[in-house]
Amino acid sequence: MPKKQFYENQARTIIAKLQARKMEGYYCPDKESAKAKVLELIGNDKKVVTYGGSMSLGEAGIYDVVEKAGHELLRRENYTTPEEQAQCYAKQVMSDVYLMSTNAITLDGELINIDGAGNRVACLIYGPKEVIVLAGMNKVVSNVEEGVKRVRNFAAPPNTVRLGIDTPCAKTGQCGNCLNNTICCQTVITRASRIPNRIKVVLVGEELGY
Repeated sequence: MPKKQFYENQARTIIAKLQARKMEGYYCPDKESAKAKVLELIGNDKKVVTYGGSMSLGEAGIYDVVEKAGHELLRRENYTTPEEQAQCYAKQVMSDVYLMSTNAITLDGELINIDGAGNRVACLIYGPKEVIVLAGMNKVVSNVEEGVKRVRNFAAPPNTVRLGIDTPCAKTGQCGNCLNNTICCQTVITRASRIPNRIKVVLVGEELGY
């Protein structure tokens, strides 16, 4: 199909740019092949694996296959009290593999992420030994500015609805540049990996997440 070929061509361009930024890039045409690639990247030895909030990971069925493969998966939703959540975050920072998606990725290989609490972007930046980013090709944008606009107008509004947060975008469907109850507290642009190949990006030729 033309769209699939377009995705593959576009992904090839992005992967070359990721390599220049000391990040590994891979392309998978669908969710099933993406799950296999994530397991391959995690490896056969038992690892402590954790993740940041992500619709993409859930839609791709990543969590169950990681557990079935014998890895120790820290399910963050099982930690409910503030004390437990603090313990969970401490374990996440020391984990072997951190799984996440990205809010946007540019054609030039830059990752754009906007966070509320900041735990997701913190682990992307520093801590876990390896980070695996799973992203549908619907996340691709031409540049950082477009990526930030995408997050604020197409990712944050449905997330606030999903989370039941009272923000202007939850009502209007577009960014209201709010400060109260905002989930847009931290904006992180990853333009390179300080540690070569610590960050691995798996691009999927389907729409995943917001």
